Amino acid sequence: MSPADHAEPARTRTVVHLVRHGEVANPDHILYGRLPGYHLSEAGRQMAKAAADFLADRDVTVLRSSPMERARESAEPIAAEFGLPVVVDDRLIEAANRFEGLRFGVGDGALGQPRYWKYLCNPFRPSWGEPYAEVAARMLAAVRAAAAAARGHEAVCVSHQLPIWVTRCSVMGHRLWHDPRRRQCALGSVTSFTLVGDQVTGVAYHEPSGDRRSQVAGA
Repeated sequence: MSPADHAEPARTRTVVHLVRHGEVANPDHILYGRLPGYHLSEAGRQMAKAAADFLADRDVTVLRSSPMERARESAEPIAAEFGLPVVVDDRLIEAANRFEGLRFGVGDGALGQPRYWKYLCNPFRPSWGEPYAEVAARMLAAVRAAAAAARGHEAVCVSHQLPIWVTRCSVMGHRLWHDPRRRQCALGSVTSFTLVGDQVTGVAYHEPSGDRRSQVAGA
């Protein structure tokens, strides 16, 4: 094998698309996080189909998903489009959050109850859940694993708003702490990472369903 042959994997271009799941049926506006039993609404299924249509002409050979129902359901039209199995990768799961199962807000929400205030002391880590740095690290590991499996082609990983956003911030060298209302990661959106070898060299963002901003509860 020549030196050029050894160098080839390091020069190989691969694209990993991080797809955020579609809208969830959540009439009580609960911060559901990792709670089971939350499924896509009809609008959410349309968003998932729009993401699959957007990716239809891409060279997708690998499809992975968070274990949450809403993510696996969002992966279904992509699986049908490319004839691929959906492989669950636990690293793509939603970030853990101490407010799961609650409404997040003042009044009858968690913010109006003093017993929860202790979890709000450090927005930079954050104190209410899984540290941003840990979320970004596991997500980047999942992205690189998907890229290795699809080397020279493209992969899709279906995940959640916060994990996708902090991963994007991490690879772009931005701070991880942020205002959740300013995340550019709409329902059904596609955030695409181009990798050469293991290094992310470019990031692109698309909203196949249009600019439909989610609420904090719809992570």
